[in-house]
Amino acid sequence: MQTNFFSQQFNAGSLAENSTACPANATICDGTSCVLPEDNFNQTLSVVLSTVLTIMLALVMFSMGCNVEITNFLGHIKRPWGIFVGFLCQFGIMPLTAFLLSLAFDILPIQAVVVMIMGCCPGGTASNVIAYWVDGDMDLSISMTTCSTLVAMGMMPLCLFIYTKMWTDADAIVLPYNSIGLSLVALVVPVSVGIFVNHKWPSKAKIILKVGSIVGAVLIVLIAVVGGILYKGSWVITPKLWIIGTIFPAAGYTLGFFLARLAGLSWNRCRTVSLETGMQNTQLCSTIVQLSFTPEQLELMFTFPLIYSIFQLLFALLILGGYRLYRRHHLKTTTDVEKTAQKEDSKSGAKINGGFVSDEMK
Repeated sequence: MQTNFFSQQFNAGSLAENSTACPANATICDGTSCVLPEDNFNQTLSVVLSTVLTIMLALVMFSMGCNVEITNFLGHIKRPWGIFVGFLCQFGIMPLTAFLLSLAFDILPIQAVVVMIMGCCPGGTASNVIAYWVDGDMDLSISMTTCSTLVAMGMMPLCLFIYTKMWTDADAIVLPYNSIGLSLVALVVPVSVGIFVNHKWPSKAKIILKVGSIVGAVLIVLIAVVGGILYKGSWVITPKLWIIGTIFPAAGYTLGFFLARLAGLSWNRCRTVSLETGMQNTQLCSTIVQLSFTPEQLELMFTFPLIYSIFQLLFALLILGGYRLYRRHHLKTTTDVEKTAQKEDSKSGAKINGGFVSDEMK
């Protein structure tokens, strides 16, 4: 029933858009995209790399936890204004943006659904690494990622029910609660160990943090490269999804930043919320897509999570580069009076947010 529902709606559109020839050995090909058969080498490589990347990710999150103060972290949980703003961005702005982009570009129903799934996913762990490099509020970043992953178990089905019913039945989308749960455990456990290490041995925690932040930066790039290699046969896809994959993360970063600023958050927290909003859990999106749709349907939208992943990383690196240039110039030109005013402004912002003054502003 699910296959018939979609095939009736997108067959005509997909045939009209077909113009690019797929490789001769493609198992699925309609022109707009194609999927090559997975060989034994790719299967072995995928298993090995998944194991290595999982271990590396756990170590990176452990190191990120080494930068979290338990009192500050609990302060965000007890006075969750920053977390609430992030919640509005994650499950308010992103699903609405996905819905509007799908309507604006008039994409096929099956493609609109995958865009919506991406918009409803919780924040990804890569945001914690980038937040560290832009001097973000790490306590807020970790708490936002944790809370969004936990809340996603209820908010994802709700958002998908609201926004996708014009294209498909909500029952057609399979949410892998076990994968969401594993993501939550993989985040909470190493971060908790890192917080404990920082509490007991703060000097050692700083060393672990420096090493982990570098490894994390390498890991983010490595994941993007590996995804491109493993799915190199699936890169023929309609230009509309490429455009959406470019606009979507940029809109998430921008809207997240401005909403956080309107909510009265300090600058470092605005950067944090921005990154948490734009950087989605693309791996979770890929899992949902593969569980929910047939191979014939996957050909029209399978690559979108990879496209989003690439552009969210690209824009994050641009944000990082721009911030580093600003910081270098700012440190050279800021007077002592301006520094004092900045401290007072950050303290007032912390008071409004019910949180604390970050180390950046002390």
